[in-house]
Amino acid sequence: MDVFFYLIPGLIMALALFMAYRVVRRWLQVRGAWNSGLTAEARCLRAFTTTHGGSGDTSVRTALHHVYEFTARDGRVVRFDEEGGRATTVEGDYVTVYYTDGRDVVATAHEPSRVKQAAATLGILAFLGVVVVFCVGFMVQYTVVFLDSDVSGF
Repeated sequence: MDVFFYLIPGLIMALALFMAYRVVRRWLQVRGAWNSGLTAEARCLRAFTTTHGGSGDTSVRTALHHVYEFTARDGRVVRFDEEGGRATTVEGDYVTVYYTDGRDVVATAHEPSRVKQAAATLGILAFLGVVVVFCVGFMVQYTVVFLDSDVSGF
């Protein structure tokens, strides 16, 4: 039975660490696209929304997506889907995209805002750090309170 008090927090910690990895990876990708100096004119092929939630008493979360297509410096046609962006961008509009060159092209139509992105990333990482610290603290407290009392024989 004690295994559940280690397994569940361990799984929560693993999920939080994986999420932290994904957040840092995306941050580095977008920062790389902004810092590469490569820009192109992209056409918005499609704009759509996705919704999550709404069953029962939960709130509905709506996300705006855009599908862009542009020609990279080497002549490749690149198409990508990006969440967020301006609500005024509609199908057929042209926007400036920032991208990295190479085998795997990473592109974004978001305007460079390094401080805003860094603050959001650090906020998410701080929250995930609190989750990990809470899980470790829970496991340590469980060990101290319940397992150490069995060892001492009282």
